[in-house]
Amino acid sequence: MTQTPVAPEKLFAQVLDPVSRANPYPLYARLRETPVSVQEDGTYVVSTYREISLLLHDPRISSDERKSAHGAGALAASGPLSTTPPFIFIDPPEHTRFRRLIMHQFTPQRIRGMQEHIEQTVHALLDARKQQHQLDIVQDFAYPLPVTIICHLLGVPPEDEPRFRVWSSALVRTLDPTESLSEAEVQQAVQSRTQIREYMEKLSAARRTHPQDDLLSGLVAGDDPDGRLPEPDLLATMQLLLIAGHETTVNLITNSMLALLRNPEVLDRLRRNPDLAIPMVEEVLRYDPPVQFRTRTTLTDVPLAGVTIPQGASVALLLAAGDRDPARFVEPDRFWPERDDNEHFGFGGGDHYCVGAPLARLEAVTALKALARHLDGPRLVTDPPPYRRNAALRGPEHLQVAFERLND
Repeated sequence: MTQTPVAPEKLFAQVLDPVSRANPYPLYARLRETPVSVQEDGTYVVSTYREISLLLHDPRISSDERKSAHGAGALAASGPLSTTPPFIFIDPPEHTRFRRLIMHQFTPQRIRGMQEHIEQTVHALLDARKQQHQLDIVQDFAYPLPVTIICHLLGVPPEDEPRFRVWSSALVRTLDPTESLSEAEVQQAVQSRTQIREYMEKLSAARRTHPQDDLLSGLVAGDDPDGRLPEPDLLATMQLLLIAGHETTVNLITNSMLALLRNPEVLDRLRRNPDLAIPMVEEVLRYDPPVQFRTRTTLTDVPLAGVTIPQGASVALLLAAGDRDPARFVEPDRFWPERDDNEHFGFGGGDHYCVGAPLARLEAVTALKALARHLDGPRLVTDPPPYRRNAALRGPEHLQVAFERLND
């Protein structure tokens, strides 16, 4: 059956439509035909690698979503869920200072020190399914792993981790620009935000009095020459690390496993060479990234690719479209872990490059090595799997995998 062509100004609306969630990449290819396109709602969509890269490094583009009523995450940044936006939703010079303070604690040594705990958590999650022959990669593995790790990193007692999982589930939907939340869902999110804020206030006070070897202690009781994060910004940052960092890592692990199961020859190579997991994670970050797009706001008129984006416009940077731009990558639709020159947008770019990227990489690499080694004869139960509604933080809601047995 011949499909009616979609007008360019309506393509992004189709990307946001849940019907397209399982495979938005043909729509991205259509959008790349016009590097900068204006949608019916006035959003400027940028879809080619070169133009996205330019804007990620352009000071005329703002990440402060309080300046846009349509930005992804605007509800979380300035709505009823937060009085202080996390540092990723603010601009320099405040962003630069806050980022530096956080990076002084998010050190390579601290991340490397998490390796043993990540391995222990991965193996505990798999051991719990030892007597079964089916695994939901999302709910049984990829979802609990990062929240356990981020709680350990922050210094949250293990017995409190289940509370954080509930809070994260309620709050993450507020990051979806396409989701219309019911009044009950908004109230649940507001309640979760209040509860997590109260919890973090008490934990921060405890760490000021009795510092420990964790990231939160370093932020509240450290002797950083740049000072310390103000209390509202500290609490907003802790909330961000829990929610956004957790959700993206879930998608990274799940999308990686989905790509492996659809490309069994790559899975076989990974079993023979576990170190292939390192470039393989980089390829997933390009090929099927956990963050599909981000929004920005123009602070002035910005000429780009023959189009002038006016001041105050909402701009959608289609990172996932840029990462499959044939003008930048050879065979961009091929899943190819040995790919050379893989400078992707999987963790963003410019001043707002993801601070948690090293931890997410370590978790994903460790997880995929273990899954490849221990799952004997894995196969997808449903393909395509069901996806969550979120278009920006795109990932399967479930990924059911059947297997013969779990190897030791």
